[in-house]
Amino acid sequence: MTDPRPEQASGDPAAHGISLDPDELGVDRAMLDKAIGGWRGMIDSGVPAGVFVVAYLITSQQLRPALVAALISGAVIAVVRLARRESLQQVGAGFFGVAISAFVATRTGRAEDYFLVGILINVAYLLAYAITGALRWPLLGLVVGYVRGDATGWRSDPRQYRAYATASWIWAGMFAIRLLVQLPMYFAGAVGMLGVAKLAMGWPMFLLTAYLSYQIIHPVLREVDAAAAAEASSGLEPESA
Repeated sequence: MTDPRPEQASGDPAAHGISLDPDELGVDRAMLDKAIGGWRGMIDSGVPAGVFVVAYLITSQQLRPALVAALISGAVIAVVRLARRESLQQVGAGFFGVAISAFVATRTGRAEDYFLVGILINVAYLLAYAITGALRWPLLGLVVGYVRGDATGWRSDPRQYRAYATASWIWAGMFAIRLLVQLPMYFAGAVGMLGVAKLAMGWPMFLLTAYLSYQIIHPVLREVDAAAAAEASSGLEPESA
């Protein structure tokens, strides 16, 4: 792990640029956000999906009007994000997801295929978490470690490795549960149930899994940063005569 660089000889960890504020430590919600895809992506995909299902049902299962409604809702979200001066990359990625889902459903003529892209994304995340976990390189460790400037050093610390591995397998489990529930609905062509499942297993499961990950990783990294602060402080104490 990278050693902190103190700016002055002082016993105060804050003087060495090391914060022990739990909200300013090396892991926070923003870092986990990067590791798991981010809550904004759930809005970008969840709201248009809900609009699609409602429009599909109230138009007596007419595919085209439902797709148009989904695209309009996606465009509205994109405009709101632009008005808030959010990243063009985020705005483009969000609307692109809605557009590609609508394109797939248009090409196949099957309403359930609107959800195919989302299902495949869950498959990709599940494989990423499961494969890196099985290889003993948990994905959250790689991402959060990189953001902290300690891309691989965390693997030599059993506490950090266990925390990252446990949290990563929790995420793998979440994606697996989504697939176990949604795949049978997809193959059965149950569009309404798919929409409800996507919404119900979106925000609630995401927030629960993110909370559990934060509670597992944050205390460990708090200890790690506190130990680094103490080491830096003791190493700069003037020697007694």
